[in-house]
Amino acid sequence: MAAPGARVAIQTEDFDLGAEVAALRAGDGGIGAVAAFIGTVRERSDGARVDSMELEHYPGMTEAAIEAMVDEAFTRFEIRAARVVHRIGRLAAREQIVLVAVASAHRGQAFQACEFLMDYLKTHAPFWKKESTDAGARWVDARVADDAALARWGIAATNAGGPTEPPPP
Repeated sequence: MAAPGARVAIQTEDFDLGAEVAALRAGDGGIGAVAAFIGTVRERSDGARVDSMELEHYPGMTEAAIEAMVDEAFTRFEIRAARVVHRIGRLAAREQIVLVAVASAHRGQAFQACEFLMDYLKTHAPFWKKESTDAGARWVDARVADDAALARWGIAATNAGGPTEPPPP
């Protein structure tokens, strides 16, 4: 679990939704709604069976980028708290990858901010994903649909068709 009060955690270990939501709500009686999204490793991708996914990131840079996303969510929506937990390392099919949880006084703002953060994460968070499938290993390409999802928030993204492998160290 993320440190108490932390908004962003990048970790190898799994997370517990109940514990994360409890920490998010702790001490704030003005919270009337919590919206959460959990992403998991799909068993199939582009027709291939997925055995596992490996996620890489740049420590420090990734956390700072996600913190900036959370700051933007606080600017755009009336929210009281937000928490993003993203896992790295090797994850098997069906394992949890990401949690986005947002608290507000009312559900509409929580739902919108949660969706905004997830759309932003898919296009702007510096993660690289490699799937191990029955057809071999492959880097996961950015998707045009993810760019389009972010565009509805008034943010241009041109990740689809860009580099999918992490740059060399």
